[in-house]
Amino acid sequence: MMKSIALSVVFVLISYLASSQQTKMNAADSLSYTTIDEVVSNLYEVISGDKDEERDWAKFKNLFYNKAKLIPTGKTSDTTYISKHLTPEDYIKTSGKWLVENGFYEVELFRKTESFGHIAQVFSTYASYKSKNDEQPFMRGINSIQLMNDGKRWYIVNIMWMQETERQPIPDKYLPIEN
Repeated sequence: MMKSIALSVVFVLISYLASSQQTKMNAADSLSYTTIDEVVSNLYEVISGDKDEERDWAKFKNLFYNKAKLIPTGKTSDTTYISKHLTPEDYIKTSGKWLVENGFYEVELFRKTESFGHIAQVFSTYASYKSKNDEQPFMRGINSIQLMNDGKRWYIVNIMWMQETERQPIPDKYLPIEN
């Protein structure tokens, strides 16, 4: 009798823990991005935050299609251009701590979207700040975001980005029109 009660308690506890974990997983998985705007807006939102503010990495990972890549580009000291290919998990490991320790806000300045059927390409001009109160960005650039709709929702397949430099400023056609 005691053995039966103990097994029942263990079963109930395991069931509770499993459903609790499933609820946490489903919260991020249930985000169904039916528009490109929802995906891009959530991308900027999830990586942005104050110093010492943890990011919602489950929500971040949910934005991406299976085997998606994040591809920063840059120039080496000898003027050779290079790229690094990261999975969303790699990005979290290499940048997550820095984002929290320093504070980071990325704000979209301008967007140009081209789409055909279930694929889309977004050129999204950004400005980066350490705090939402900063008046001047410490960096600007362009995110080239490729997306796919699987028939249910939009996913990011790849993001490649390049920072603006003095020698390569962002072209006017990718900046907001000043009034």
